[in-house]
Amino acid sequence: MTPPTLHRRFLEALPGDTETTTTPREVLGALWSRVQPTAVAAPELLAWSQPLAADLGLSDELMVDTETARVLGGNSLWPGMDPYAANYGGHQFGHWAGQLGDGRAIGLGELKRPDGELAELQLKGAGPTAYSRRGDGRAVLRSSIREFLCSEAMHALGVPTTRALSLVQTGDQVVRDMFYDGNAQEEPGAIVCRVAPSFLRFGNYQLLTARSDTSLLKKLADFTLEHWFPEFAGKGKEGYSAWLTEVAARTARLMAHWQAIGFVHGVLNTDNMSILGLTIDYGPYGWTDNFDLGWTPNTTDAQQHRYAFGDQPSIGLWNIARLGESLLPLFDGDETCIEAAATHYQKVYSETATKRFADKLGITFDADKDDGQLLQDLFDWLGKEETDMTLFFRSLAKVVVDDEPTSMPGTTQSSFYGTPTTTHLDTGIQWLQRWWQRTRQEADKPDAIATALDSTNPKFVLRNWLAQNAIDAAHKGDLSVLQRLLEVMWRPFDEQSEHDDLAQKRPEWARNKPGCSALSCSS
Repeated sequence: MTPPTLHRRFLEALPGDTETTTTPREVLGALWSRVQPTAVAAPELLAWSQPLAADLGLSDELMVDTETARVLGGNSLWPGMDPYAANYGGHQFGHWAGQLGDGRAIGLGELKRPDGELAELQLKGAGPTAYSRRGDGRAVLRSSIREFLCSEAMHALGVPTTRALSLVQTGDQVVRDMFYDGNAQEEPGAIVCRVAPSFLRFGNYQLLTARSDTSLLKKLADFTLEHWFPEFAGKGKEGYSAWLTEVAARTARLMAHWQAIGFVHGVLNTDNMSILGLTIDYGPYGWTDNFDLGWTPNTTDAQQHRYAFGDQPSIGLWNIARLGESLLPLFDGDETCIEAAATHYQKVYSETATKRFADKLGITFDADKDDGQLLQDLFDWLGKEETDMTLFFRSLAKVVVDDEPTSMPGTTQSSFYGTPTTTHLDTGIQWLQRWWQRTRQEADKPDAIATALDSTNPKFVLRNWLAQNAIDAAHKGDLSVLQRLLEVMWRPFDEQSEHDDLAQKRPEWARNKPGCSALSCSS
């Protein structure tokens, strides 16, 4: 069987590091450093994404071949693979951190898909690089399972994201202090093969400007425009400005999509922001089970709450401003380019979020029908007592086809985590009545609205406790929980009644369990 041949546009077009050791160092005048993945003891393919493999033109036969496990585990290479780690910087929790780079990610090259487009393959957890600083470049099974599952679950939800081709257990043990509390333990190691058109981040551009390397900044920007934003290439300042505005729009749409499904990234540092508007770097993420705008899954952010659910849109804007500042040399110092991008971000976010939430209610937004107040009153009500966001919105498809509610419908009642007060129930019933009457002003009949609601409001999302169950089982050698969860998450809008147990609200035991309630950046 013939393996694919990979391409190396990034390495061929842009300057790299002359040193090839993994010694931590400042890398100047270069966008990448060559590095070989560190061989592991016993690479074993635990799971893989059949839909993604098919999209990449990789056959089932190739994927299950033992040599493929060696490649995806870092012990071998396919033709054309020229492994490297990218050099970038970034703001972390609001502070400039200088050079960061791929500390545990190693790019392998670009694979040509059947449609002719190129997709970059990257191993996460394949060993140290020049950017690993004090780290070992490895990843553990628990974090790798979370990234593998969530990448594919988000894609199935229609969210722009990097993908995950494979999950490989290494046969090695990795020492991690999960909560940075002095309780380091050995855990099984694993590697995820991530896939994206490009893994370029805001921090790639930021580092060059921070070092006053305008020449290399322009080379990287032109390379980016040539391959992913050709409509802006070769147009000078005007093209660069339009590119920033487009990145702002993509980022705004991404933030709106996250808010609509209740996804919280957890670490929206600028080095975790994709220049293509993709969800990238799945670390301490989570779904907000009960609707709580102040919730963050990241223990590192437990005090500041910088990246809390409700603050993600404003952080997206803040990050766009930082990207804009890094591109100022390309704008000839004209800050109005940044202002224009920021204004466009706010406009696109407002329009997109409004439409997404209107769709979640089965209505066509109309300010003259007081729809803005209808949405605001819902957000206010949902946040006052613990109400499961996913279950609440999913229940509306059943409510809309019934008679006007005079009491709290059972399907909606099941989304409460506790026993709501009578006042809270009465307010909720009044809101449901207003919403129900509003749906009767739509051109579509209730049955059609219900169908549209079920195709907009997912029944299944990758709740932290579900992922943790898969992790616990995998640690015991049982991969069936992982595989079942993966297959269900590929069809999040389908009823799949035989899997109703995966569509339940967070059980009480998961409220404070590590891995379910909060996670750290450690993996």
